Amino acid sequence: MELQVPYGKDEKLNIRIPDQNVLAVVYPNEVEKQNETEILLRAIDNPINSKKFKDFLSDAKDVLFIVNDATRPTPTAKVLDIIYDQIKDKNIKFIIATGVHRAPTSEEFDFIFGKYYNIFKERIHVHDCKKEEDMVYIGTSKNGTEMYVNRLGMEAHKIVIIGSVEPHYFGGYTGGRKSFLPGIASRKTIEQNHKHALKLSAQALVLDGNPVHEDMIDALKTIADKEIFSIQTVLDGERNLYAVTSGHIHDSFYAAINKAKEVFCVKIPQKADIVVSVAPYPMDIDLYQSQKALDNGKLALKEGGILIMVSKCRTGIGEPAFFELLSSCKSPQDALDKIAQGYKLGYHKASKMAEIGTWAEMWGVTDLADKDMEAVFIKPFHNLQEAIDKALEKKGKDAKIIFLMDGSITVPMVSA
Repeated sequence: MELQVPYGKDEKLNIRIPDQNVLAVVYPNEVEKQNETEILLRAIDNPINSKKFKDFLSDAKDVLFIVNDATRPTPTAKVLDIIYDQIKDKNIKFIIATGVHRAPTSEEFDFIFGKYYNIFKERIHVHDCKKEEDMVYIGTSKNGTEMYVNRLGMEAHKIVIIGSVEPHYFGGYTGGRKSFLPGIASRKTIEQNHKHALKLSAQALVLDGNPVHEDMIDALKTIADKEIFSIQTVLDGERNLYAVTSGHIHDSFYAAINKAKEVFCVKIPQKADIVVSVAPYPMDIDLYQSQKALDNGKLALKEGGILIMVSKCRTGIGEPAFFELLSSCKSPQDALDKIAQGYKLGYHKASKMAEIGTWAEMWGVTDLADKDMEAVFIKPFHNLQEAIDKALEKKGKDAKIIFLMDGSITVPMVSA
């Protein structure tokens, strides 16, 4: 079998594998193609538990739009195509919900806003979670998370959120409430919330009993009187719009989840000896973000198997705390023991990676330096064919391989 594996924005890696070794090549599920303009208009005209968008805007003194950064495939520009005529003459601002991520590059601003970047350039603000002077305290969740968020969110008369809903490896799903926490929250707040990611109940597709999700919901009760209009999108495997919901911040989020499951929850016949999990553009921005492909890939892997992450890691390592922790430890178990002694933001990533390392091998095909990959217990490769050949050599001629072509947001599920 010959395959083309995505790598970076435009590259393809050509590989050849014996047919008998390929158990499954997994893409997001094929779903019915939609008219993007129609479903956007329909959703915005029929909000859930909310005023219509036009009425929401009618008495707004000012409106803050919270939009995702370039680590998410959210089609912000497509949404702006639909609502531009209604907002162009309003007193509006935008804030990019970076969470703990860095500010966007010029290319990433274009990815987020498309042609609207030059139109709204002077009204776009980038959230910086480290700038404490930009944060205001709005209350504490029942789990003890102290909620500090960007003052632009609190000072705005009304807020519009543009998000996307996909499975998330510890938050259950992206979207909705994540625009606030971690989106425009302080580093201190994000650290307190993400510490819950260490718990086993914090996992993909799980909301009930998920302490990360429940903490976000509870924290947002502190601003229950703030008028918010949420626009949530679900993309298909080709990054086209498959579904859109709008209205109440939580209700529109929950309404999008079943559509996200239809796309991203993919059945596999059984677990494999080798799993190749791809972090495609834009989720391949760095190692910190690419880790999600490892976490989903592990769900398709047999104990003792080999998990091969494919990610360009275009901008390097990313958030340094998880790398510094792993690289300071002698083994994955040593890392888990160290994390148990005290948590810092980023350790949740380290914990998830180290946990895999206690029962499987992690290999990686990236642009990162070999020494950096080895430091975090990932065997480095720069040629996918070589990695697959060596994995088959190690696991035997009868070894089975699963390819997750959209490993960052595809959740493999063994057929019952």
